Formats: sequence, structure tokens, C-alpha cells
Amino acid sequence: MTYRDWEAEQQPVEIWPENFPAYKLWCKVGSQWRYTMSGPASLDYIPLQHELDRMGLSEEDYDALFSDIRVMESEALAAMREE
Repeated sequence: MTYRDWEAEQQPVEIWPENFPAYKLWCKVGSQWRYTMSGPASLDYIPLQHELDRMGLSEEDYDALFSDIRVMESEALAAMREE
């Protein structure tokens, strides 16, 4: 699959306002993967925690946003394994 093939398959996605903070954070750390011999294994949490720390969040908001990113990580891994 080439980039043009991937680009042609893309459909617009609506992001609900309550999910926008997680989306913005994902855009910053979504390329920071740890790889094994079989492919991507997980996000590298060090850059994720660095970005979360810089946001000055309450403990509750920090935990909620971290949890949101973990859900996105899980779905991204599932999608990558399908290909």
C-alpha cells in the first residue's frame, strides 16, 4: 500500500468536543511507538507523560486523558495488526 492508496481511502471523521483534548495529544505522541521484531508493541509512554506533565492538568484530568490515549493505542494496534 502506498501513501496515495492510504490517502484515497480516508474518510472525514467527526471529533466530538469532549474527545478533542485526547485527539490533540494523540497528534503529538501518536508516532512514538515501541517496536519488537513482530512490529509495533505499544506507545512509548515517556513522551506521552512528558506532554501530559506540560499540560498542568489536575490528577483526575491527567488520569482520564492518559486512559483515553490508552484506548486509542489499543485501537491503533488492532488496526495495524489487521493490515
